[in-house]
Amino acid sequence: MRTILAVDGGNSKTDVALVGEDGVVLGTWRGGPFTPQSSGVVPAVDVIENALPGRGPYADHVFAYVAGADLPIEEVRLRDEMARRGFAPEIVVGNDTFALLRAGASGPWGAAVVCGAGINAVAVGPDGRVARFPALGRLSGDWGGGGGIAEEALWHAVRAEDGRGPATALADVVRRVFGKATVEEVVVDLHFGDLPYDRLHDLVAPLLETARHGDPVAREVITRLADEIAVLGVVAMRRIGLLDGPCEVVLGGGVLTARDPFLTGLVEARYAAQAPHAKLVVADVPPIVGAAFKGLDALGAAPEAYDNVRAAFQTAGGR
Repeated sequence: MRTILAVDGGNSKTDVALVGEDGVVLGTWRGGPFTPQSSGVVPAVDVIENALPGRGPYADHVFAYVAGADLPIEEVRLRDEMARRGFAPEIVVGNDTFALLRAGASGPWGAAVVCGAGINAVAVGPDGRVARFPALGRLSGDWGGGGGIAEEALWHAVRAEDGRGPATALADVVRRVFGKATVEEVVVDLHFGDLPYDRLHDLVAPLLETARHGDPVAREVITRLADEIAVLGVVAMRRIGLLDGPCEVVLGGGVLTARDPFLTGLVEARYAAQAPHAKLVVADVPPIVGAAFKGLDALGAAPEAYDNVRAAFQTAGGR
């Protein structure tokens, strides 16, 4: 029985599963944040190794789909470090958006857009062609995700409070979320590090709620986000010729899986206009399932193996 070590390395946690080629999940483990872009390759791979019992080799094959592997060379460096440590005889490393695609689509090809802390997209054709983006933030033309819209909410709140911008309920939202008398206090605390920058993500849910309730500034921010979610998927599909026929587009990440009705409606309308053959699918299983599915694909596993993996993680509450 050949085995797969499936890895989902995220910015907040790292999930690992040992899976047989029959789809039976033999073990699961959880580690800390996987952040090679800030901590480096060696400490990032340490996170996986420290989560696992014993020493490698851990399986016949590793299929690791991780945050921070945004460029092919980054995938190579991570794979080489895992190989150096003897994780497995065969190792595949890819960006975590590929796992999202495989977890949500009915087969190995289609498109996926992730909108969580950040934003990214990929498309894979039935012939194996791939379209992807560098996903390096503003440096590579990106905007959006929870981080992007939270920064935008704060920007508008500051300008509303000091008179440079139009009035918006976002000023009250920022004051309430952080328990401050003024938005300026929040900005100063962020500047001096008294307020961790990642706390800005606490603005995402109230920003969406404020947009739903009709605040024009909040609606403008969320409308721009919907534009980005659409253009990423549409451009990725166009690059490899997937716009002319049916194509699943898997939506994932916390901002999209929350299924906010205002944002969801905007996204659906844009895909209907720009990619009328696309079928939107919101992922209902965690990305670790996609990593395991990629391994099963490579092994030529039987259909029931996929059912076994899916059932195991749905029973586990989506871990």
